[in-house]
Amino acid sequence: MMAIYGRVVRRAAALTAVVAAVTVAVCAALGGGKGLFGALVGVAIVTAFFGISVLVVGRAARISPHVMMAAAMISYVVKIIGFAVVMILLGRSTAFNGRMLGFTALVCILAWGAAEVVTAIRLKVLYVDPDGDR
Repeated sequence: MMAIYGRVVRRAAALTAVVAAVTVAVCAALGGGKGLFGALVGVAIVTAFFGISVLVVGRAARISPHVMMAAAMISYVVKIIGFAVVMILLGRSTAFNGRMLGFTALVCILAWGAAEVVTAIRLKVLYVDPDGDR
Protein backbone atom coordinates (compact mmCIF):
# COMPACT_ATOMS: atom_id res chain seq x y z
CA MET A 1 0.00 0.00 0.00
CA MET A 2 2.86 2.37 0.82
CA ALA A 3 4.43 1.94 -2.63
CA ILE A 4 1.13 2.76 -4.31
CA TYR A 5 0.63 5.83 -2.12
CA GLY A 6 4.18 6.93 -2.95
CA ARG A 7 3.51 6.65 -6.68
CA VAL A 8 0.30 8.69 -6.39
CA VAL A 9 2.07 11.40 -4.36
CA ARG A 10 5.04 11.59 -6.77
CA ARG A 11 2.80 11.99 -9.80
CA ALA A 12 0.61 14.56 -8.06
CA ALA A 13 3.67 16.53 -6.93
CA ALA A 14 5.20 16.46 -10.42
CA LEU A 15 2.05 17.74 -12.12
CA THR A 16 1.50 20.37 -9.44
CA ALA A 17 5.09 21.60 -9.81
CA VAL A 18 4.58 22.13 -13.55
CA VAL A 19 1.23 23.83 -13.01
CA ALA A 20 2.74 26.00 -10.25
CA ALA A 21 5.59 27.14 -12.50
CA VAL A 22 3.18 28.14 -15.26
CA THR A 23 0.84 29.86 -12.81
CA VAL A 24 3.68 31.81 -11.18
CA ALA A 25 4.84 32.99 -14.61
CA VAL A 26 1.31 34.09 -15.55
CA CYS A 27 0.83 35.89 -12.24
CA ALA A 28 4.19 37.64 -12.61
CA ALA A 29 3.26 38.78 -16.11
CA LEU A 30 -0.17 40.01 -15.06
CA GLY A 31 0.60 41.37 -11.60
CA GLY A 32 4.24 42.41 -11.72
CA GLY A 33 6.36 42.03 -8.60
CA LYS A 34 3.43 41.84 -6.21
CA GLY A 35 1.75 39.26 -8.45
CA LEU A 36 4.93 37.18 -8.50
CA PHE A 37 5.28 37.40 -4.71
CA GLY A 38 1.61 36.53 -4.19
CA ALA A 39 1.90 33.51 -6.47
CA LEU A 40 5.04 32.32 -4.70
CA VAL A 41 3.31 32.66 -1.33
CA GLY A 42 0.40 30.64 -2.73
CA VAL A 43 2.74 27.89 -3.91
CA ALA A 44 4.48 27.86 -0.52
CA ILE A 45 1.19 27.54 1.36
CA VAL A 46 -0.07 24.71 -0.84
CA THR A 47 3.30 22.94 -0.63
CA ALA A 48 3.31 23.19 3.16
CA PHE A 49 -0.26 21.97 3.54
CA PHE A 50 0.10 19.04 1.15
CA GLY A 51 3.54 18.21 2.53
CA ILE A 52 2.11 17.87 6.03
CA SER A 53 -0.63 15.59 4.70
CA VAL A 54 1.87 13.42 2.83
CA LEU A 55 3.93 12.98 6.00
CA VAL A 56 0.92 12.25 8.23
CA VAL A 57 -0.78 9.84 5.83
CA GLY A 58 2.53 8.17 4.94
CA ARG A 59 3.27 7.43 8.57
CA ALA A 60 -0.27 6.23 9.17
CA ALA A 61 -0.02 3.90 6.16
CA ARG A 62 2.77 2.03 7.93
CA ILE A 63 0.36 1.18 10.73
CA SER A 64 -2.73 0.00 8.81
CA PRO A 65 -5.09 0.98 5.99
CA HIS A 66 -7.73 1.96 8.57
CA VAL A 67 -5.38 4.34 10.34
CA MET A 68 -4.29 5.71 6.97
CA MET A 69 -7.89 6.53 6.02
CA ALA A 70 -8.57 8.18 9.37
CA ALA A 71 -5.38 10.23 9.09
CA ALA A 72 -6.30 11.27 5.55
CA MET A 73 -9.77 12.40 6.61
CA ILE A 74 -8.55 14.27 9.68
CA SER A 75 -5.71 15.95 7.80
CA TYR A 76 -8.19 17.00 5.08
CA VAL A 77 -10.45 18.73 7.59
CA VAL A 78 -7.49 20.34 9.36
CA LYS A 79 -6.13 21.56 5.99
CA ILE A 80 -9.42 23.19 5.06
CA ILE A 81 -9.71 24.99 8.39
CA GLY A 82 -6.02 25.91 8.41
CA PHE A 83 -6.14 27.16 4.83
CA ALA A 84 -9.15 29.36 5.64
CA VAL A 85 -7.37 30.82 8.68
CA VAL A 86 -4.17 31.50 6.70
CA MET A 87 -6.14 33.14 3.88
CA ILE A 88 -8.01 35.37 6.34
CA LEU A 89 -4.76 36.38 8.06
CA LEU A 90 -2.96 37.07 4.78
CA GLY A 91 -5.97 38.67 3.09
CA ARG A 92 -5.25 42.11 4.48
CA SER A 93 -1.60 42.20 3.47
CA THR A 94 -0.40 44.79 0.98
CA ALA A 95 2.99 43.15 0.47
CA PHE A 96 1.67 41.00 -2.35
CA ASN A 97 -1.30 40.58 -4.65
CA GLY A 98 -3.88 38.55 -2.73
CA ARG A 99 -5.84 37.63 -5.85
CA MET A 100 -2.74 36.11 -7.41
CA LEU A 101 -2.08 34.19 -4.20
CA GLY A 102 -5.62 32.84 -4.18
CA PHE A 103 -5.58 32.04 -7.88
CA THR A 104 -2.28 30.18 -7.62
CA ALA A 105 -3.35 28.27 -4.52
CA LEU A 106 -6.64 27.25 -6.13
CA VAL A 107 -5.03 26.11 -9.38
CA CYS A 108 -2.36 24.12 -7.50
CA ILE A 109 -4.93 22.49 -5.21
CA LEU A 110 -7.07 21.50 -8.19
CA ALA A 111 -4.03 20.14 -10.06
CA TRP A 112 -2.95 18.08 -7.04
CA GLY A 113 -6.43 16.67 -6.50
CA ALA A 114 -6.96 15.87 -10.18
CA ALA A 115 -3.57 14.16 -10.42
CA GLU A 116 -4.32 12.04 -7.34
CA VAL A 117 -7.71 10.96 -8.71
CA VAL A 118 -6.45 10.17 -12.22
CA THR A 119 -3.42 8.27 -10.91
CA ALA A 120 -5.49 6.27 -8.42
CA ILE A 121 -7.98 5.34 -11.15
CA ARG A 122 -5.24 4.28 -13.57
CA LEU A 123 -3.44 2.13 -10.98
CA LYS A 124 -6.53 -0.08 -10.56
CA VAL A 125 -5.75 -0.96 -6.96
CA LEU A 126 -7.91 -3.61 -5.32
CA TYR A 127 -9.94 -2.20 -2.48
CA VAL A 128 -10.39 -5.60 -0.89
CA ASP A 129 -7.80 -8.22 -0.03
CA PRO A 130 -8.91 -11.37 -1.92
CA ASP A 131 -6.66 -13.57 0.22
CA GLY A 132 -7.37 -11.79 3.50
CA ASP A 133 -8.83 -13.35 6.61
CA ARG A 134 -12.33 -12.44 7.66
